[in-house]
Amino acid sequence: MNPDVIVIGGGPAGSTVSTLIAQRGRKVVLFERERFPRFHIGESLIPETYWVLKRLGMLPKMQKSHFVKKYSVQFVNSQGKESAPFYFWDNKPHECSQTWQVVRSEFDQMMLQNAREHGVEAHEGVRVLDVLFEGERAVGVRIREEDGTEHEVRASVVVDASGQVGILQNRMGLRVWDPLLNKGAIWTYWRGAYRDSGRDEGATMVLQTADRKGWFWYIPQHDDMVSVGVVAPFDELFKGRGPYAQTYEEEVAKCPALKQRIASATRATGYFATKDYSYRATKVAGDGWVMIGDAFGFLDPLYSSGVLLALRSGEMAADAICEGLDQGDTSSAQLGKWGPAFNEGVDRMRRLVCEYYEGFSFGRFVKAFPHLRGTVTDILIGDVFRDGVDKVWQPMESQYPAGKRSIPRWDEGTPSAEAPDKANELVLAEGARP
Repeated sequence: MNPDVIVIGGGPAGSTVSTLIAQRGRKVVLFERERFPRFHIGESLIPETYWVLKRLGMLPKMQKSHFVKKYSVQFVNSQGKESAPFYFWDNKPHECSQTWQVVRSEFDQMMLQNAREHGVEAHEGVRVLDVLFEGERAVGVRIREEDGTEHEVRASVVVDASGQVGILQNRMGLRVWDPLLNKGAIWTYWRGAYRDSGRDEGATMVLQTADRKGWFWYIPQHDDMVSVGVVAPFDELFKGRGPYAQTYEEEVAKCPALKQRIASATRATGYFATKDYSYRATKVAGDGWVMIGDAFGFLDPLYSSGVLLALRSGEMAADAICEGLDQGDTSSAQLGKWGPAFNEGVDRMRRLVCEYYEGFSFGRFVKAFPHLRGTVTDILIGDVFRDGVDKVWQPMESQYPAGKRSIPRWDEGTPSAEAPDKANELVLAEGARP
């Protein structure tokens, strides 16, 4: 018997959508091209992931895990001045305000296993070659098994959670590259790097370089490991620079606060690099198909929103799919009814990302508008799917220097299936290993 739903990809988005649909008694088959565990970046969770993890039945597993607990985020400006930590609990005294710094190879495997425990038929090492259509409607997929065997599987709904591969997005030419957020990243892992104590031990830190062209993430993990990466405009990192190791060390030299933190540490891996071009698709669904997670869009990693957006898009899509299957309606309108609300949330997170790159200072803003500190924290924790947080934008704009232009919308970017220099491709420099 054909499944009700086929899910392409077993990352957080694919695991989420498949689990929630299976919980409703629907038959779900998931195809993941790799074998887990597999390396992935995007290691810092933000508090609003709590609510989806709760629906998935993942909270007890997370609470028993060895993942480092995260209670706050802190910013260090180009002069090395630290902001006061943004403590999530102080803003929202609820257990959701404690989250985790995860190792994605472990977290993603936990999520996929959880999907299986809820009845999802998940296959690893199976590549989806194409999505099958009858007219404008998706009706299934063509897959290749590890032994080279190819065959077709049919379903009422196909969910593309293939990550930045973007099977449907590329096929249909739906991708729009963000006009502002064209960044790159180089990172590595350090053992024995400095950690704060108490509830600050697992804090994510965002440290700006002295020239204000880039910033470092600093993410404490278990096993005495810290993930440290630099993000900067693509040209700054990858045009006319030396090897990744050399570029990384040059950027560290521009960030004395970071240099001090890793002074006594030992580098535990080689260097990793990716071109983090932000993008989004012009639609989330069509007749018989849906796109979620990075297969729909990717947002700059500044505020660690990647896993949240994967989980939330998977959750919202699952609810629309289940409702559609119950009603016998798998049209574009039904399967994509969650798109506008999701896009509004991503727009809010993107706005704060762009403000940072345009010179926004958290410390200066909170000093000028202390009553809005909680609202800024709401955005930082991912509480962006409500219009109550929109009250921060006008005060932000009031601090703009004279003549500053408004921030262009994401859909003012360039529509294209391909970006220059193989955007978002993970590169493992010599000596790198997960």
